[in-house]
Amino acid sequence: MDWLWNLLDPTWWLTVLGAFATIGVLAIIFAETGLLLGFFLPGDSLLVAAGIFSSATVAQGMGIEPLSFPVLLIGTPLCAIAGAQLGHFLGARFGRRLFDKPDSRLFKREHVVRAEEFFQKFGPARAVILARFVPIVRTFMNPVAGVLEMPAKRFLLWNVVGGVVWVEGLLLLGHFLGSKVDPKQIDRYILPGVFVIVFISLIPIIVEVIKKRREHKNLPEPNGKHHRVPTDSQF
Repeated sequence: MDWLWNLLDPTWWLTVLGAFATIGVLAIIFAETGLLLGFFLPGDSLLVAAGIFSSATVAQGMGIEPLSFPVLLIGTPLCAIAGAQLGHFLGARFGRRLFDKPDSRLFKREHVVRAEEFFQKFGPARAVILARFVPIVRTFMNPVAGVLEMPAKRFLLWNVVGGVVWVEGLLLLGHFLGSKVDPKQIDRYILPGVFVIVFISLIPIIVEVIKKRREHKNLPEPNGKHHRVPTDSQF
């Protein structure tokens, strides 16, 4: 199982890619957001790590070439947006046939269901933006939006907003950490940094869920009384 942990470890990816790490990050972000089989690739943690290793001091301390921060700032949001657009196109083009395959190690139908519930719960615009910060959901959200016939132009608008905020936020966080912490202890900060960003991004989702549940609980019955209804399913 060591190979699986390696695939999830952003430091392993950056070390293996070596001098091509900057290009590798662009390719991984495109695949993670645009290809269904890319859902297992590191997204949040890779962006934070890429920002960290754009610091020459940190990169040299880890024995790798520093990543180009200007290229990351420009290229990664473009790849994230292009990948999501590809996912939306495939969903709109092939419909549910895209998901018509048996469960395997690399595909679980529950991921599709989770993304669809997310889309229905928050509506097209908010779902496309918020999904960027939820691993796995962000991969499946794009084709699901296509399957559910979200117009391509409208999807592009919110895809750009979500992609830029997600990518630039994590890259800037990583770059800041890389300039402030001891290179020998950098591994301690990658995952905590990701958790902080994901937690902050989940606050609007949590608020929305609580709001919806309160609205359901306060719905009046036909006789004028209030009644409880089942809570929303988890996404």
